[in-house]
Amino acid sequence: MPDDQFQYESIGVIRTPFESPDGMPIQPAGADDAVGTVEVDESYADGLQDLDGFTHCILLYHFHASADTASLQVEPFLDDEKRGVFATRAPQRPNQIGLSVVEIDSVTDHEVTVRGIDVVDQTPLLDIKPFVPDFDVPNDADTGWLNASKSTIQSKQADERFL
Repeated sequence: MPDDQFQYESIGVIRTPFESPDGMPIQPAGADDAVGTVEVDESYADGLQDLDGFTHCILLYHFHASADTASLQVEPFLDDEKRGVFATRAPQRPNQIGLSVVEIDSVTDHEVTVRGIDVVDQTPLLDIKPFVPDFDVPNDADTGWLNASKSTIQSKQADERFL
C-alpha cells in the first residue's frame, strides 16, 4: 500500500431523518420520500451558485457512523454471498467515502434541500457535484453480480451487517 495520506475537511453537514444506519434505506432509489438538508459552511456558500439549475447532484461524504475497520469481502444487503468490497456499495470501506445521487428540491443561501437521501443524520459533507446524465451514465453499463430489481432496492433497509 502506498504511504500517501490525504486529509480532507468537511465543507458542511448533511441533515436527514435517520438517526442511525439501522433501518435506513440502502440506496437513494429506496429513499424517494426521504427529505434532507445539505448545510454548506457559510464560507463555501458562494460555491452553490447555479446549482439550482440542475435537477440532481452527487453528494460525497464521510461514513462517520460506520466502523473504522473494513473487510475486503462483505455480504452486501442485496445478496447472501460474500463479494469484494469494491464490487459493492458497503459503507465499511478502506476509505470511508460515500456517494449518493439525490434530487435537488431547492437551493437557498448555504442550504440545499434534497430528496432521496440515504445517509445518517449529521454526516460530514466532503463535496457536491452536479449530476449530468451525459457524463455520469454510460450507454453500455453492466451491473455485474447485482441483478436486483428496483423494487428490491426500494424495499431493502440497512441492518446490523455494517454497524
